[in-house]
Amino acid sequence: MARSLVVKATAGADAPERCAQAFTVAATAVAAGVDVSLWLTGESTWFALPGRAQEFELPHSAPLAELLHVILTSGTVTACTQCAARREIGPDDVLPGVRIAGAAVFVEEAMAEGAQALVY
Repeated sequence: MARSLVVKATAGADAPERCAQAFTVAATAVAAGVDVSLWLTGESTWFALPGRAQEFELPHSAPLAELLHVILTSGTVTACTQCAARREIGPDDVLPGVRIAGAAVFVEEAMAEGAQALVY
């Protein structure tokens, strides 16, 4: 049975360490060959937009833009439907490869056989 990892980032620049942990874990898992789905919710939803990850800084942390690139290359990145709507972010606004989806898709991924979900 193949294992997958679903990571939900709930923080952005408002809680930089928690945000960076979510992206770091997701990118590390991708690099290890794990099937990864990163969900951007709350303030992390802003990182679905072009240029936003480049603005994020946290000392002694890998650049968020590089981590996001790794995840987008081999994993799935999803912006929460409601979170995106509250920020007036639509499908035409997000980075190539980022989708917008809701709770039903998150639950489906998190409950799949062999899936592990982490929330930061």
